[in-house]
Amino acid sequence: MKLDVNRKLLARSDRVKSTDIHPTEPWMLVSLYNGNVHIWNYENQQLVKSFEVCDLPVRAAKFIPRKNWVVTGSDDMQIRIFNYNTLERVHQFDAHSDYLRSIAVHPTQPFVITSSDDMMVKLWDWDNKWQLKQTFEG
Repeated sequence: MKLDVNRKLLARSDRVKSTDIHPTEPWMLVSLYNGNVHIWNYENQQLVKSFEVCDLPVRAAKFIPRKNWVVTGSDDMQIRIFNYNTLERVHQFDAHSDYLRSIAVHPTQPFVITSSDDMMVKLWDWDNKWQLKQTFEG
């Protein structure tokens, strides 16, 4: 008996891949497997903003409150930065050669650190056009 199985329907999943909390607003940032990012008000449980980053999973997202930005990392190996008030994409660049896994924002310096399945940790400087300042190899 031969089974002929064809995929008839492909649904993008809303699985949560990362979260972050805004330090002064009652907001929770949620990045999703379906390529979207949501900002929720955790006090009234209302969706504040929602936007599409890409067609692939957004595995990491962080607030950069002092710039009114959200920085995202996705399975297309891109870092994208959005103004969370206007939802305008501020910048985008190739960051790694494999899936991005996490993002950290320095609390006082203009630095973002990203890590990836390419076994690299990279330090980016947004004050210098997102220049790669240092690479740490794992």
